Amino acid sequence: MTAFRTRTPFAALLALALLPAGALAQPSFDPLYADHAVLQRDRPLVVIGRAAPNERVTVTLGDHARAEATTDAGGRWRATLPAQPAGGPYLLRATSVAGEASARDVLVGDVWLCSGQSNMEFPLSRAADAAAATLRAADDGLRLLSVPHSGAPTPASAFGTPVAWRAATPESVPAFSAVCYHMVRMLRETRKVPIGAIDASWGGTQIRAWLDPAGSRAIYGAGEAALLARFATDPTGAAVGFAPRWEGWWRTESGDKAGEEPWRAPDRLAWKAVPAIAYWEGWPDAGLAGFDGLLWFRKTVRLTAAQAKQGATLSLGVLDELDQSWVNGKPVGNSFGWDYARRYTLPAGTLRAGDNEIIVALTDTYGNGGMQGPADALSLDFADGSRLALGEGWRYSVSPVKAPPPRAPWDANAGLGLIHNGMIAPMGAYGLAGAAWYQGESDVNIDGYADRLAALFKGWRAQFERPDLPVLVVSLPDYGPVATAPVESGWAALREEQRKAVAADAHAALAVTLDLGDRDDLHPPAKKAVGERLARAADALARSVPAAGGPEIMDAVRAPDGIRLRFRGVSGALHSWSDSHVLGVELCGQAPQSCRYARATPAGDALRIADDGQPATRVRYAWADSPIVNLYDETPLPVGTFEVPIKP
Repeated sequence: MTAFRTRTPFAALLALALLPAGALAQPSFDPLYADHAVLQRDRPLVVIGRAAPNERVTVTLGDHARAEATTDAGGRWRATLPAQPAGGPYLLRATSVAGEASARDVLVGDVWLCSGQSNMEFPLSRAADAAAATLRAADDGLRLLSVPHSGAPTPASAFGTPVAWRAATPESVPAFSAVCYHMVRMLRETRKVPIGAIDASWGGTQIRAWLDPAGSRAIYGAGEAALLARFATDPTGAAVGFAPRWEGWWRTESGDKAGEEPWRAPDRLAWKAVPAIAYWEGWPDAGLAGFDGLLWFRKTVRLTAAQAKQGATLSLGVLDELDQSWVNGKPVGNSFGWDYARRYTLPAGTLRAGDNEIIVALTDTYGNGGMQGPADALSLDFADGSRLALGEGWRYSVSPVKAPPPRAPWDANAGLGLIHNGMIAPMGAYGLAGAAWYQGESDVNIDGYADRLAALFKGWRAQFERPDLPVLVVSLPDYGPVATAPVESGWAALREEQRKAVAADAHAALAVTLDLGDRDDLHPPAKKAVGERLARAADALARSVPAAGGPEIMDAVRAPDGIRLRFRGVSGALHSWSDSHVLGVELCGQAPQSCRYARATPAGDALRIADDGQPATRVRYAWADSPIVNLYDETPLPVGTFEVPIKP
């Protein structure tokens, strides 16, 4: 944490005495400028903090660099020190007439941001090589910082809870991101400079939650941004504003006509008694073990006229994971999460004397699902302080609809930039050497990922004030069923979107990992190879090597002897392991079901595909959730999933 010291030389005492009451405020640094920090080498050093409004602040880094700044009316200051080579440790100081802030033991080197969802968050302690990596972890030149989970409707200037830099030790690395640690460990060995690693990741999150406000507006429009802004001050009003989208989705997917939906006509469904306020996978004899989908929950509550005329709060306990809730056909809330209790405000006029219908559409996409409770947490709490327990008497109905429902702009894991605002925005313009992104699992089967990824790149480069910021992307590993015939695959389509976004960006590289996963485990433990491939891509990108992540498809061209696929970034030559032919190559026509496996053989940095005499307009490779692949260069690095048109 940042240390503070008071320094008030005699010459400053008179000035201090003349300041109005309340104007004195010691300088402070923004969160990342703290003890044991690493600052980015060879680039101007931007240092940001707070002090009293309109106050002069002097910033120094040891005896090597000095700059001055004046705070604005809100007390923010920003100083830019001249670029420094790798070195340290230094004392970073900010002084004013009110005192001094200092950060001790500061190094100058390379700083990497690691971000994404659960496979980036996956800790070293759970990785396959945890024991060996932990034993050799001690390195004072490698500093780690973990950003706490936090979301905000607008960009924040501070993290949800305090953060701290820690040197790599056997005690500090087990809880840190395994992929990020292995990446920076290898970069530390190759670059031989101090390295700082910032892990800002959150499992289960969609990429749109990580977009900056500009990227969010560009893709989702001003209306979504306005709805999010309304949620910050009027959650119930925002829920009412979002509900028509959810309800329209339901009518489209279910075929229900207006007025026939479960929240308006619940008696149209077949209902069963809820066995217990607990995960539905554990209900005895319900046949819901492993069920991922949507269940309707219903509770009928009889109220007096005195109760009904009041405002109230509906408490539903902890729900897993995505609910849309109504009372008497009126939308009252929409939330995502598996670890917090729902409490929805019911304005006066929502309730009525007699029977009231509480309807909850609860969707689960992974793992457990249902009303976790506890049962005594479910209640109606009235404005007069009285309470009506709701822990018993619930009924449920299983929905056949399998499509995922729309997500609200304030959704905890897929909200419109909420996680950017809470976890990335507080970093300000902190200097970076680059960023690594490992995410996409939660965006499978959601169109337009390449556009969202490009917006993420643009937002990071704008915030960190580096238009050429290197960005490394982990292509999703193999997970799910293997294919015995050509299939359509959401995981392959997402990998292709990642590939296209990276191929369109001169300062991005792709780390292919489709051979490093586990088709039965969404969180494969082999993280060391992933981190090393990222580090290798980072070093190649720094040398402006084309296709820094490894072999990359360029195009497919018709030739007299068939079809020729050309690649760039090939080390040596391409080889098909364990066979003279390459597995997983497909020729496809225009129709979706026209793909068939094709015979392909490596030829230097190219592949030759035999023409099978059937219509072919495109070539696919490794197009499956868990493809079996054998095409590598001599590094060895694998060729990743791709789909390209065949040129004449």
